[in-house]
Amino acid sequence: MEMINAEFIKDLKFDDNGLIPAVAQDSVSGEVLMLAYMNEESIRETLKTGHATYFSRSRKQLWEKGATSGNYQDVVEMYVDCDQDAVVLKVKQTGNACHTNNHSCFYRRVKEGKLEEIPTGTAAKPGILYDVYNVIVDRVKNPKKGSYTNYLFDKGIDKMLKKVGEEASEVIIASKNYVKSEVQYETADLLYHLSVVLVEEGLTWDDIFVELQKRYK
Repeated sequence: MEMINAEFIKDLKFDDNGLIPAVAQDSVSGEVLMLAYMNEESIRETLKTGHATYFSRSRKQLWEKGATSGNYQDVVEMYVDCDQDAVVLKVKQTGNACHTNNHSCFYRRVKEGKLEEIPTGTAAKPGILYDVYNVIVDRVKNPKKGSYTNYLFDKGIDKMLKKVGEEASEVIIASKNYVKSEVQYETADLLYHLSVVLVEEGLTWDDIFVELQKRYK
């Protein structure tokens, strides 16, 4: 992390205990890893060392993330929100961020009024799959002339499944030929068409990742 002029600290709005909430976010995936608190001293220490250092409200002292567990957070960037009363640390996480051995502390989501565990970290959803999925959902809600996605939905599930079969066959052929670039290309096609089927069936990639996580365990 580049050394940052610490003059900005005087403009931060710390609470009555001299603390400010700090969110740690994976610098590559964008996944939210944890929420902790910092004071002026811990911010300066973070800027000095490049390692995320927080303030423990229970122990009333600074703590460097990973100092005992080895799960360090190398800070890539620091952001301050519009009200200057919260900060975000973009970090490179070593190991897991959560003491439960989940990559992120936010490994439970609210679904139908209950908490459901979801995969995080390397088992979490790849962002691009969600981007593609969301575009497909938008095409269904807001049809676009000439859209291939809308063409598939107009033709219905039989056409969608036929394309999944065709693309799966293409992956097989490319793999048999040991051509990496073709395997890469055809796999992307297959994942797109699978996304279309998921939308049609009322499923999301989260549902698939949860199922994979069950099998992984």
